[in-house]
Amino acid sequence: MQLILQIAVMDRQQFTGILVIMLLFFAWTYFMKPSEEELRKAKEKQEAVLQQDTVINTRLTTADTLQSASASDIPNDSASVSSENKVRFGSFAAAASGNEENPVLENENIKVTFSSKGGKIKEVLLKHHYKTVTDSSHNESKELIKMLNQPGNRFDYNIPVDNALSKQVNTADLYFQTTTSQNTVTFRAPTDNGGYFEQQYTLDPNDYVVNYSIKTSNLAKAIGTNHPSVQFTWLNHLSKYERGDKFEQNYSTVYFKENSKKTDYCSCVSDDTEKLDVKDIHWFSHTNQFFNSSIIAKDKSFFNGVMSTQMTDLKKSAYTKITTSVVEVPVDNWDNSQFDMTMYIGPNEFDKLRSFKVDLENIIPFGSSIFGTINRWVIRPFFDFLSEYIGSKGIVIILLIFLIKMALYPLMYKMLHSQAKMGALKPEINQIKEKYKNDMQQQQMETMKIYREFGVSPFGGCLPMVLQMPIWYALFRFFPASITFRQEPFLWATDLSSYDVMFYMGFEIPFFGAHVSLFTLLWTVSTIVYTYYNMQNMDMSANPAMKYVQYIMPVMFLGFFNNYASGLTCYMFFSNLFNIIQTVVTKNYIFDEKKIREELLKEKAKPKKKSNFQQRLEEAMKQQQAMKEQKGKK
Repeated sequence: MQLILQIAVMDRQQFTGILVIMLLFFAWTYFMKPSEEELRKAKEKQEAVLQQDTVINTRLTTADTLQSASASDIPNDSASVSSENKVRFGSFAAAASGNEENPVLENENIKVTFSSKGGKIKEVLLKHHYKTVTDSSHNESKELIKMLNQPGNRFDYNIPVDNALSKQVNTADLYFQTTTSQNTVTFRAPTDNGGYFEQQYTLDPNDYVVNYSIKTSNLAKAIGTNHPSVQFTWLNHLSKYERGDKFEQNYSTVYFKENSKKTDYCSCVSDDTEKLDVKDIHWFSHTNQFFNSSIIAKDKSFFNGVMSTQMTDLKKSAYTKITTSVVEVPVDNWDNSQFDMTMYIGPNEFDKLRSFKVDLENIIPFGSSIFGTINRWVIRPFFDFLSEYIGSKGIVIILLIFLIKMALYPLMYKMLHSQAKMGALKPEINQIKEKYKNDMQQQQMETMKIYREFGVSPFGGCLPMVLQMPIWYALFRFFPASITFRQEPFLWATDLSSYDVMFYMGFEIPFFGAHVSLFTLLWTVSTIVYTYYNMQNMDMSANPAMKYVQYIMPVMFLGFFNNYASGLTCYMFFSNLFNIIQTVVTKNYIFDEKKIREELLKEKAKPKKKSNFQQRLEEAMKQQQAMKEQKGKK
């Protein structure tokens, strides 16, 4: 993105260099396209989605179907209800009725409210994180964030029971016996022969961690089966926590990790289903842009998972996405079995997630390949280091810009020096244009000769910018992904992780929004000013259209960045200011036009040897010229 913007300050030869680089990029994309085998597998996966959705729907509706199967026919007297429960729930009939209890565990970071109906977490309150609520008049207020609290959520197990009506009992229908001790809550669903199915939650005293386990005891006879697993279903309606809900939706999904593979995830921008016919699923995570709820297996692994995401209509729904994970939990012995897990329910803080040592930090969308590496191991720790000494994240951004610009100044100097040398050759270039004013191809050939003769490379201004591309793109991903900027104010921006608002227009423009971002507007204006300044010494006669394109481009991107994280647009605006300052100071106070001219004349006096590339380029241009002359004669 930044590369396109930099085109606005190049002359024609530099633009040609960038065009060549882009062509190389497209060539690389072509040769790296998927093979026929990969395309075939992708097609098979697409054809299997309908079947996979059927599997999920079947799993998710089983308990609901059972619950409504005969509810309307159950009499009100206790004896009849007990009889119906015995038929429907088998050995778990005693747990099929009761009163809901809501025990609470809390520490300095979170407050967890449970429900004995299903033995699940009913709500998690984050004590130090807020969401911004905006009313119809655009007045903003803060509310503490609540997670896992939507009524449509599910967190339950299907226990195979041969003497039950449907051959299985869903824990969402059971009332668990509750025991609370210090920072532990235990839920137990008893059977009629003294066995039980147990869920236990232990809250870490100082963190967003809940140690969670399920346990079976003396259930082999009660369930009458030796089924090797119990099916677990976890469905979450992910709430909106951010002002830019479209970005939040595109950063929300289900991540998962097989023990022997890299972290993977469902599509972020469309409905998606991933079926994992494997026996070693280590963890899965339902993530918002800046928060997540994750379950990590400890000593054993989940298997046969089906992960899915469902998009919502942001204008009508209170949720960004609906995420679902259905997995099999192994049961070695129904008479005595235990499966231990760790739950993390909290912010996407890199160091906290990394402390689990299971690659859970990869749910933060810093990017992949070299860009993600730069974000994780260069920009992130460097920014955190500066933040330890500077309270304002906006000031840290400006300081980061200054340090980056100073570190990259040798590249900027080389680019400006190349421009200055080409500017110093304007008398010779103007003579060529006058001599061959009716022959553009001959102009190009003679111009290339002049550049070679004086030791000037038209691509000298391109390479420095290409070398900066990884940093530019990394920052493009860093600002909207890092929770460090969430609800951090700077100047008029109230949240550097979301767009800033100068004013609301009262109506919405497609691809732009209903507001005007001041940082984005300042970036656009500063880009146009910078372009105008640089074009004063450029000759655009060979391609007049480029003169207008360079002004149109920043205006075109105005709509895109109007809804982007203000941390990035703040960076882009102040980066432009630093560019302008460096350019003005370098051109007016560091470069000496007379000395540059003397350097060129000394270079001209040196003997020249054409490179193979130059020879082939000139030969190709001569052949084109000859063909043109021959065509003219005909």
